[in-house]
Amino acid sequence: MVARKTIERRTGVALWRQITDRIRLAIGNGEYDATGMVPPETALAREFGVNRHTVRSALAALAEEGLVRAVQGRGTLIERKDRVIYPISRRTRFSAGLGRQVKEIGSSLLGHSKVQASGEVAAALALPPGSLVVELQTVSSGDGRPLSATVAYFPAERFPEMAQQYARLGSVTKAFAAQGLDDYVRVSTEIVARHAGAAELELLKLSPGAIVLEALSVNADLDGRPVEYSRTRFAADRMKFRIET
Repeated sequence: MVARKTIERRTGVALWRQITDRIRLAIGNGEYDATGMVPPETALAREFGVNRHTVRSALAALAEEGLVRAVQGRGTLIERKDRVIYPISRRTRFSAGLGRQVKEIGSSLLGHSKVQASGEVAAALALPPGSLVVELQTVSSGDGRPLSATVAYFPAERFPEMAQQYARLGSVTKAFAAQGLDDYVRVSTEIVARHAGAAELELLKLSPGAIVLEALSVNADLDGRPVEYSRTRFAADRMKFRIET
């Protein structure tokens, strides 16, 4: 079980939210697989050094996520702990990566525009500062469950129809192909974990205190020219990364 010392009382993050994170992680790691139940409230309160009301708040948040369910006379049943494995490799593709783990893969284009590249975006795409880029805002899902929210940037001069092609085809890979780029590779991926912001809670249908895994990625064509820079936030309790070499 998670040690009491993992709960910090002066971080500005509510205790119940911290406990929610620890229980969610324990479920994902299979710590409660033997019983299929979360430990009793009294045991959790003792373990985390808090009162039962705080534990109840944490369990209520997990119930809102659909991760657990209170069963009268039994306790708190684990409803779902499955996480989709997402491989990161030289040719990272969302749909291909999920493979047969989900029956239905969905993608939604929330918004798009042509904007001047910020210094960060221009550097990632090897463009002069202020160059026009196509910005896409998307959400991807598996079996109706939101898995990731992405803001991606593409050189507008080379891919002027990126938004239209994505809206028509529902895939970055297919949108590239429709504009003459048949193959591309992953150049770099940086991943950090943090608490979800308000927009991410809404987009990914998460409860307050949920964790997202944020990936900053650069893709390039086979000549090494960057073609995409993206910031993707994955729901940490639904996704697991696997690095392939």
